[in-house]
Amino acid sequence: MSRTMSSAVRVTQPQNSLSFDIHGLVAVQVEPGTPGEAQLRDMLSPFVGDSLAAKRLRVGADYSSFADQSRAEDAYRYTDRSLFIPEDRVQVVQTDDGYRVEGRGELLTAVIPLLDRLCVQEKTAMVHAAIVDYGGAGVLLPAWGGVGKTSTVAKLLALPEVGFMADDWGFLSSDGTLLSYAKPMFIKPHHREIYPELFQGSRKPLAPGWLTPTISQLATAVHPVIVRYPRTASFTRRWSPEHRMVHPEEVFGAERVSSRAPVQLAMFLERYGGDDAELEQASLEWMTSRIVGNFHSELPMVSRRLVEALGATGLVPLQDHFGEKAAVVRAALQGVPCWRLRLPSSWSADRASDLVCQVVRSKLDR
Repeated sequence: MSRTMSSAVRVTQPQNSLSFDIHGLVAVQVEPGTPGEAQLRDMLSPFVGDSLAAKRLRVGADYSSFADQSRAEDAYRYTDRSLFIPEDRVQVVQTDDGYRVEGRGELLTAVIPLLDRLCVQEKTAMVHAAIVDYGGAGVLLPAWGGVGKTSTVAKLLALPEVGFMADDWGFLSSDGTLLSYAKPMFIKPHHREIYPELFQGSRKPLAPGWLTPTISQLATAVHPVIVRYPRTASFTRRWSPEHRMVHPEEVFGAERVSSRAPVQLAMFLERYGGDDAELEQASLEWMTSRIVGNFHSELPMVSRRLVEALGATGLVPLQDHFGEKAAVVRAALQGVPCWRLRLPSSWSADRASDLVCQVVRSKLDR
């Protein structure tokens, strides 16, 4: 089991810039004074460091000028190498080695889909999933939000041979390697029974569980507005009564964080209206389609709007965006057992995660 983050050859970036190395695949560089720097520092913290990756994603506050931009009504302005979305106050410029993201808002919503695109060009796809290193076997558990990914990770990490890789986003390479993304975990009231130590002592208060859905719906509704104001967004993210931000190494220990593992099991998790859990084998094409669609659907609306705009203006044609990513996922899962596990919506996160762990163990402890 690999316990250290992979590293690329390092170089020194301009003084005071903030740099990240995404598994040696993509270099992300945030210029000093970028308003969204705080969130990018939080959410890309596992990858902090300089990089010599061939693909580069630069992020800055100042807009480049393109006097010849065409207009798609009031929705976008664009050239063959640039796209400006007035509503989100973000501009994307295509460069020889990647992209530059420009804007005054909280820019993570633009960075993530572009990071995914650059990773795909390096034969690696971002996935929305829980991922663990099960004694050297990578377990990929893609799922919709609220199914129980974070709870399942806690149950699996109770086993001494299991390492944490991701509870929300991760990476899957075409050669079948799972790569970690140990970003902050968002702990909610229904996690109390599973992470009791995180609810002890003096901590930020959380709203009662029955109120969480309402707060979550409100947060989703105002998110497109809040991302325009980085300081407000940063405050909301840290002090929302819906969740607490906790780094995985603080929960499980740095030695329990794995960087990579060969994928040996893929199981898509769903909630449904039945009374009993249902497990069925899934085809490679079904799993590929579901993983690609799930990642896109779980992106914030602002991110999805960017992908749509890139496709509409021809900077990243939609058939390339989805088709090339599907090819990476399909290649990665060749020969890997794929399953679909449907869990009753009435089950608690505690009960659902118990069953997921039981199924994972039954498939790998042979």
